[in-house]
Amino acid sequence: MIKIPARVLIVDDEKDFVEMFSLRLQAQGEKVSTAYSGKEALTVLGQTTIDVVILDIRMPGMDGIDTLKQIKMLFPLVEVILLTGHGSTETAVEGMKLGAFDYLMKPADFEDIKSKLQNAWNRKEEQEERIRKAELRLLLRRSGDF
Repeated sequence: MIKIPARVLIVDDEKDFVEMFSLRLQAQGEKVSTAYSGKEALTVLGQTTIDVVILDIRMPGMDGIDTLKQIKMLFPLVEVILLTGHGSTETAVEGMKLGAFDYLMKPADFEDIKSKLQNAWNRKEEQEERIRKAELRLLLRRSGDF
C-alpha cells in the first residue's frame, strides 16, 4: 500500500527542535514546512497547502492559542496538534476546545507523534471527502439529475 505523505507545518520558536523534528518527519516520508513564530505560520499557511500543523503553545509574540484561533478562522480544515510543556496542560485542553485535534507533551515520544499525526491527517481527509460528496449532491440537484 502506498502511503500518501501528510503536508505538515511545524511551528516552534526553538530552532534546534524544529530542525531535528523536521528531519525525522521527512525521513518518515512526510512533506514538512517550518515556521518559528505564529505570524510566520500564518504566512506559510497562506502560501502552502498544509494538512496538519504541529504548534507549540508557548512562543514569544503571538502564542500558540492565538495562532490556533487564527488558523481555525482562516483555514478551518487544517488540523492542529498542540505541543505543551508539563505546566500548561490546561492551556492545551483550552486549545482543544478551540478546535485543536489533540496535544502532545514535550518532550514527546516520536511514535506518539506519528500516531497523532496520522489520526489528524485521516480526520482532515475524511472531512474533505464529506465536503466533496456534499458538493456533488448539490451539483446533481441543481442539474436535476438527482
